[in-house]
Amino acid sequence: MGIALCPRTVAKKPNPQAPPRRQSGEKAREEMLSSARAKQMPPDPLSAMSLKSMGLRLGIPVLIVWVIALALPGWIPKAVVGGLTVILAGLVLWALRFAKKSRAVAKIVQGADTPEARKEALEKLETGFKKDDTAAVFAKAQLQLQEDPREALRTLETIKLDKVLVPIADEARTQRAMIHLMLGETDEARSLADKVDMSKHKEAKTRATMAAVVGEAWARSGQAKKAVELLETFDLADEAYADLRPQLLRARAFAYAWANDTKQMKATLRRLSSMNPQFLMGFVTKKKNPMGVSPRGVHPMLEKEAYEMVMRSGFVPRRMEIKRG
Repeated sequence: MGIALCPRTVAKKPNPQAPPRRQSGEKAREEMLSSARAKQMPPDPLSAMSLKSMGLRLGIPVLIVWVIALALPGWIPKAVVGGLTVILAGLVLWALRFAKKSRAVAKIVQGADTPEARKEALEKLETGFKKDDTAAVFAKAQLQLQEDPREALRTLETIKLDKVLVPIADEARTQRAMIHLMLGETDEARSLADKVDMSKHKEAKTRATMAAVVGEAWARSGQAKKAVELLETFDLADEAYADLRPQLLRARAFAYAWANDTKQMKATLRRLSSMNPQFLMGFVTKKKNPMGVSPRGVHPMLEKEAYEMVMRSGFVPRRMEIKRG
């Protein structure tokens, strides 16, 4: 049996030029991702504390190396260390310039929470940065995602993955895969997820964010066991992942469902429901294919359990009710 979403009020005559309204499940997913992105705003890399921390991490080792080089006889050790110091200084200057640019982009995006504000922010990004500026491209896609996921996807596809640093390429792959998952295009998401090298990412939140998308893509495309193994490496009790728990739990729910681990799947859904029952709407779909699987790769057991939990919770999206068709 399918599940249909029907407005309680009398439906108005549809406007053929109006964009189709997203299902409440997609809205729940977008709100989850938007909330996580807002909370994941990185600390200012140019703050006094950040600069002091970077100075200590780099300055102390450099000082030690120079002490050793000066203690050694001959000019060769000093020349080698001098050359390395110049290279390191160049890298630091590049990092500071990148950080300054990222901070400028972040200021433009912050507060763009209305269509008018997003339009204004997009204009600033278009005129104030080069077309191949990856920080501006990511920010532009983030704004476009609120209105048109396809447009955001096209923007991210302008990043030439073989021409940028590995961390940036993986970030682009992850964001593109996330949008493909939102659109139900699991094969496209999987091809991108397979190329993300998780071993290259050590920062906790960055790694967890990527793992949530990669794990979901694997789970929904026939690699549930592999997805479970990846996602279970993250301790959800760790406060480092507090802002990312909804995303990680969502990915786990898909992974456990397709791995036929009903017990863990139900436990994961209960945790999501306790945080916000609306998160479960991301598993409730309108139509299934003849095999009983939704077009977006939601396992029928997962959908059924999520639907029943939503009904038991008493939560119903505003002005909407869920009916079995």
